Amino acid sequence: QVQLVESGGGSVQRGGSHQLSCTASGTIVSINDMGWFREVVRGQSRELVAVVTASGSKRYGDFVKGRFAISRDNAKNTVSLDMKNLDLHDTAVYFCKAVVIGPDFPATQYWGRGIPVAVSS
Repeated sequence: QVQLVESGGGSVQRGGSHQLSCTASGTIVSINDMGWFREVVRGQSRELVAVVTASGSKRYGDFVKGRFAISRDNAKNTVSLDMKNLDLHDTAVYFCKAVVIGPDFPATQYWGRGIPVAVSS
């Protein structure tokens, strides 16, 4: 069993900065991709925010436009998202995702419960 626990959600003013973190725990041999997705409207499809592979390759959603930076600590099974110059449209529930390989299961996708970020003017 694998759990993803997100932290760092909350409220931030427009133009401000904020950081999200996610730690994976459980029966983990290795983790392929780790990253963040978001639901701008709850229940609608999640859009890519940022993802980083085990080797460190990074990919960002088009809307990020250089404002966010994803980082990963493989030793701690943690992924972080540093967000700068936040705007109202960044208000969303942010979900951590990890593709985990276990001792007795192949690459399997896991999601965190989601953490809200609210940007106010």
